[in-house]
Amino acid sequence: MGGIGIWQLVIVLMIVFLLFGSKRLKTLGGDLGETIQGFRKSMASNSETDETPAQVQQQAPLQGAAQQSHSQTDRQA
Repeated sequence: MGGIGIWQLVIVLMIVFLLFGSKRLKTLGGDLGETIQGFRKSMASNSETDETPAQVQQQAPLQGAAQQSHSQTDRQA
C-alpha cells in the first residue's frame, strides 16, 4: 500500500508536463543542471581551502623556529 507505484509517477509527470509545458520544463532542467554544477564546484573549492589552513599551520612553526635561530645568531655576534 505504501510507496509510489509506476502509474502514480506517470500521472504526476503528465500533470507537471501539462502545467508547465515542454519549453518551460527544458528551461527548468537546464537551470537545475547549472545549479548542481555550481554546488559541486563550491564543494570542491571548500575542500581545497580546508586543506590550506592545515598546511599554513605546519609552515608557521617552522618559520618561527627559523626566526629564533636568526635572532640567536645575532645575539652571539
